[in-house]
Amino acid sequence: MPLDKDARAEELAAAVVDAAIKVHKALGPGLLESVYEACLAHELGLRGIPVKRQLVLPVTYEGMTLETGLRIDMLAGDCVIVELKSVDTLLPVHQSQLITYLKLSGLNLGLLINFNVRMLRDGLKRIVL
Repeated sequence: MPLDKDARAEELAAAVVDAAIKVHKALGPGLLESVYEACLAHELGLRGIPVKRQLVLPVTYEGMTLETGLRIDMLAGDCVIVELKSVDTLLPVHQSQLITYLKLSGLNLGLLINFNVRMLRDGLKRIVL
């Protein structure tokens, strides 16, 4: 029996976290966000999870669709937004950014992952709308 959309998103989110932990263990903190993005996309591909990187996210305002330069770092399996950071501390604005991306995309589950931490679990935030 196929998984429903929410169950599929949860399964994908767990796989993304597992893959991110593997990447972080191999590379450690201190690199550019783009390095982690490339390695995480590769790891997810090895696991058979389709990933779109730097996906343009248009904004609809007053009935017009506008290309504003917003980009989702990664979209896993067409249902989980993955926003990557490599910063000293996650700020409220980073969480707000992911919430906005979820609202604009119509998706419900996102992961905010900061690779610039000693233990990756300290850099993970799961957001559900």
